[in-house]
Amino acid sequence: MDILSALLLGIVQGLTEFLPVSSSGHLVLIGNLLRFNEPGVLFEVTLHAGTTLAIVYFFWQDILRISKREIYLIILGTIPAVLVGLIFKNFIEGLFTSSLVVGFTLLATGAMNIMTDTKKGEREKLSFADALFVGVAQAIAIVPGISRSGSTIFMARSRGIDAAKAARFSFLLSVPAIVGANLLEIMGNGLGVDNPTLYMAGFISAFLSGVVAIKLVINMLSQKKFKLFGIYCIIVGVATILLLFPLQ
Repeated sequence: MDILSALLLGIVQGLTEFLPVSSSGHLVLIGNLLRFNEPGVLFEVTLHAGTTLAIVYFFWQDILRISKREIYLIILGTIPAVLVGLIFKNFIEGLFTSSLVVGFTLLATGAMNIMTDTKKGEREKLSFADALFVGVAQAIAIVPGISRSGSTIFMARSRGIDAAKAARFSFLLSVPAIVGANLLEIMGNGLGVDNPTLYMAGFISAFLSGVVAIKLVINMLSQKKFKLFGIYCIIVGVATILLLFPLQ
């Protein structure tokens, strides 16, 4: 992998981390399309760190004013992803090499995005049950091709949460999950990398493109245009399946 590829993957990560189209799924597909060596989980975690910084930058005021109750909600919502990540770590890592799996999971993401626009809840305060359900959705999104933002926002809206509050909680909930994934990878693989420059390039491009993408996804949700993301995911998913299934 060269620096241009690292920059491209960072841009893709920054955009798709927040747009409900699955960042992990697109990284797998683009990696296979460009035919360079699979960057692996550690490189993806580095890109996630860049998008996490984008969340902190965008929601800095919200983070400073966060209440104790909201902290408890985020902790509760994080538990399912922690359990799934620890128990099924090896199995999930194996999925990152399969574009065909991504094709099928993108269909599920597309369906969720389309259904999100049909939800009409206006409740602004999340319950602990809401946080747990959204946390389960985030845990499922560890599978490549399932959008984390798409699945968590869909779940929150299905529970009757206001669109703006659903997006805000989805973004804030991602921070401990991503930081936790970084720590696990560092503990398991150490800090050594073959080419630190590639990791830095990916990190910076993921951060910058992530900042641009956050406002877009909030606007699209408020305008009930998530169906456009759904149609896109279904098109990419079907195309991937049709191209790869005959080769299996």
